[in-house]
Amino acid sequence: MLKGISIYPETLSNKKKTFRVRRDKSHADSGNTEAGLMGSEKGPNGLATAVTQLPTSPHYGQEVSPSVSTSSSASKTSSLSTPEEEVTLGSLTIAVDYNFPKKALVVTIQEAHGLPVMDEQTHGSDPYIKMTILPDKKHRVKTRVLRRTLDPVFDETFTFYGIPYSQLQDLLLHFLVLSFDRFSRDDVIGEVIVPLSGVDPSTGRVQITRHIVKRNIQKCVSRGELQVSLSYQPVAQRMTVVVLKAKHLPRMDITGLSDPYVKVNVYYGRKRIAKKKTHVKKCTLSPVFNESFIYDIPIDLLPDISIEFLVIDFDRTTKNQVVGRLILGAHSVTADGIEHLREVCDNPRKLIAKWHSLSEY
Repeated sequence: MLKGISIYPETLSNKKKTFRVRRDKSHADSGNTEAGLMGSEKGPNGLATAVTQLPTSPHYGQEVSPSVSTSSSASKTSSLSTPEEEVTLGSLTIAVDYNFPKKALVVTIQEAHGLPVMDEQTHGSDPYIKMTILPDKKHRVKTRVLRRTLDPVFDETFTFYGIPYSQLQDLLLHFLVLSFDRFSRDDVIGEVIVPLSGVDPSTGRVQITRHIVKRNIQKCVSRGELQVSLSYQPVAQRMTVVVLKAKHLPRMDITGLSDPYVKVNVYYGRKRIAKKKTHVKKCTLSPVFNESFIYDIPIDLLPDISIEFLVIDFDRTTKNQVVGRLILGAHSVTADGIEHLREVCDNPRKLIAKWHSLSEY
């Protein structure tokens, strides 16, 4: 879930509405990132349609991915970019111990060294670490954020109770290294996976240092698939995004089903400039949405556009949970995500629909 944004779905209605959103020029010069609601009209073909006009200023946002990116604003190209080359991501040092009287696993996140620069303005990063014990994912913790440093010393200890020593050999420690961003989504620096099968803390604390590697989205557990369709009209400079349907979604409720809906975020560089959502589909793991959203995107901004789809399970009593995530466009973390938008741009006026695997959020 994106921070500070209410994503509760709209009230279900049989009426089909069209929202026309336009960005005022006076606000474009001041760098405002949200479009304003101007009016409504009924959409064609029975699809709920939203129209959003994006900013035309090339200086509107920075040239950075909404999820994983280390490029600067000087890296603009005239065509959709390819996945970035490997860079040095630094190292992470941890310590593992076991408390036999309390049957508790004790993990200390000590420090990291040589992290890459994620903030071009300060030439630094604001790193913190999320830790998860796999495969059950019942234990999730995170460190505090350390400001403006590439060599953070966390020295934070976490104790996980109720883990028998005999089960340690089946567990993996997953560390996700991130850089905090006050104005946008936090940047993922990389990850470290430590299998406990090769660690023996029975004789005392074991210190481990591992290189941080680029996050491998393919390692994530399958979260189902989402079918979306895109088309681009070069004359009108308009992008149509249709959320069609999903399948094989994981069970999120005690009933063994889910109440999914899809939130669509459009990014220009790292700035989110539009957000829409579909209606909730009750008690299903294979929802059919058939809802469309339309955005006015100048053709010269296409290289910097990314479209994020968040499949979310609606819950009236507790916090909504993100089921899975998909990013299409120049900053996608998968080749299929980049290729889909490239194919749309190469075939103007043609609606191109594809299935995509959802990844963990």
